[in-house]
Amino acid sequence: MKRVVVGLSGGVDSSVAAYLLKEQGYDVVGIFMRNWHDDSVILDHECPWIEDSNDALAVAEMLEIPFQVIDFSEQYKERIVDYMFREYEIGRTPNPDVLCNREIKFDIFLEMAMQLDADFVATGHYCQKKSIEVNGNQTYQLIAGADNNKDQSYFLCQLSQEQLSKALFPIGHLQKSEVRALAEKIGLATAQKKDSQGLCFIGKVKLPDFLQQQLQPKEGNVFEIFPDDPQFSKKASDTLEDNSSPYDFKKFSAKKIGKHSGAHFYTIGQRKGLGIGGKVEPIFVIATDTQKNIVYVGEGKNHPGLFRNGLKIQESEIHWVRPDMQLKEGESKEFLVRIRYRQELEKCTLYLNNKNLYLIFDRPQRGIAKGQFAAWYLKDELIGSGVIFA
Repeated sequence: MKRVVVGLSGGVDSSVAAYLLKEQGYDVVGIFMRNWHDDSVILDHECPWIEDSNDALAVAEMLEIPFQVIDFSEQYKERIVDYMFREYEIGRTPNPDVLCNREIKFDIFLEMAMQLDADFVATGHYCQKKSIEVNGNQTYQLIAGADNNKDQSYFLCQLSQEQLSKALFPIGHLQKSEVRALAEKIGLATAQKKDSQGLCFIGKVKLPDFLQQQLQPKEGNVFEIFPDDPQFSKKASDTLEDNSSPYDFKKFSAKKIGKHSGAHFYTIGQRKGLGIGGKVEPIFVIATDTQKNIVYVGEGKNHPGLFRNGLKIQESEIHWVRPDMQLKEGESKEFLVRIRYRQELEKCTLYLNNKNLYLIFDRPQRGIAKGQFAAWYLKDELIGSGVIFA
């Protein structure tokens, strides 16, 4: 009998995942990961980890599977929280949930599971795994979840073939409604529990308070960029660098319209937290300069400063879930791409040039920010991903 260690979060998805695995004949072990101890920045009642662990324990007892709580808080702080601080400090927008899967759930958690003589680890992610033979080798495919509204493949875009070989996603073929119905049918305590929100393993946080744990407020100027600035109408050259580069707003005409508390607290496309009123339409952040501590804004959700034709990923940040499909120098290929969770997939051409990867979209994309992960797909299969450099 093969053993599976399931990450029981205390939610309905991982609960049903554990149930299905036991029904399939696996030797199932449930583990609750506690990775955060500081409740001072968590919104009231949004991260009741004690309640979550108790719910996970209740599920394990009902399913009659072994259960324990593991504390990964030290590793989580080092690999996820410190990473977030570093990224925000230099004006980038990190995605801790992607890193959490790569560094915690499918690294140290996987390693711990192997020490328990497990054959696999399993999670309640809405995604699917398949395998095919490529050049005589077994190759694993990361496939989108069957529920289009809940597909979480994007969050797993940094997984390797080795990690996928040890991963199981028992609910990926189901709709969320089916998962809840099954949980209700078998009497799981988590059947009607609300989905968790916020940072992986932390919960819904007051992000400014969270960042101010290490990043100090620093007053600076807010400058407005106007949509009719002639710089927007200048024809870009045909080079990949120009088509993938953000605007240089230092060259634009700008008007000082307010103050901010630190450029590192803001991200591209942000609407709230500026405290600037008196405009017909909402104000959005269109760029930040953390070195000069400047925030650039534009009025309206369709401001041209919010849109770009493409992006660049440096060689060191390119990751292929399917290494057999990686581009060779000078090659290009059409894919479907998203740069954030729940974003609709967009048609895009990838170019490998001078070892860097350039993603040029068929239509301009809104809110591209450095530090985000871009993930590319062929139909419903996630092929690769990378951290946006520019």
